[in-house]
Amino acid sequence: IESVKCFRALCCKGPPPPRPEYDVVCIGLTGAGKTSLLSRLCSEGSDGIVPTTGFSIKAVPFPNAILNVKELGGADNIKKYWSRYYQGSQGVVFVLDSASSDEDLEAARNELHSALQHPQLCTLPFLILANHQDKPAARTPNQDMNV
Repeated sequence: IESVKCFRALCCKGPPPPRPEYDVVCIGLTGAGKTSLLSRLCSEGSDGIVPTTGFSIKAVPFPNAILNVKELGGADNIKKYWSRYYQGSQGVVFVLDSASSDEDLEAARNELHSALQHPQLCTLPFLILANHQDKPAARTPNQDMNV
């Protein structure tokens, strides 16, 4: 009888309850670290990462939810198409290179402000990630990045 209980506990448990899924858009300038961030969150290797041309979609699993992340390339010829991918998003991750030049930081600031004002994003939760904190030129959280 004990073995029957054990068998039922293992085999008749049924599928785990579904985790809610959320659609998130990930934006930032080229080289900010969007692809590396997603690779790390998905426990993938970071060897051979190249800048995203166009976009990519990754399902990032967490214990209580799954984030379906649309990563949009940050090159100038791609940024003009970002807004085409905003529809249906439930959150935004903006990746910022905290070790970038003042000029690149200003360009990132302009892109961030444009995204914050976009009708499809302006009411959504935003996460601004100051990446590359391991680099010597990185601005610390206490420094003003003017974003």
